[in-house]
Amino acid sequence: MGDWGTGNFDNDTAADHLSILTARLITEVEDAMTGDPVGIEPDEYWGVAVPANLELLSLLARQGYVGTSLPEAETVEGWKETYLAVWESSIDALEASSEYKNERRAVLIRTFDELAQLRRKEDSN
Repeated sequence: MGDWGTGNFDNDTAADHLSILTARLITEVEDAMTGDPVGIEPDEYWGVAVPANLELLSLLARQGYVGTSLPEAETVEGWKETYLAVWESSIDALEASSEYKNERRAVLIRTFDELAQLRRKEDSN
């Protein structure tokens, strides 16, 4: 095992563990995005968990830990297109206010865009 510091993520084992965790988050999103679109509607489990997973990936990536893996930026952009199409087609059935819909849409867009941007930054280094 190689250590390069005293932090909780400053060794090979922690990097391997983080790689497993981030791969799981990505796989869950991939599975949700390629499954039945009903599963990612705003009031469904994966409709909530997908953006949560993406935000977790972004949080981990900003830490700069070795072992964090991110999906390709183009993949994230495809997910965004798919997710938002489902969201737009189903949000009105929940009778949410216009204010909520506008604010939530902005958060969702920012969530996908930030992850794609972090991956682009990683690729440029």
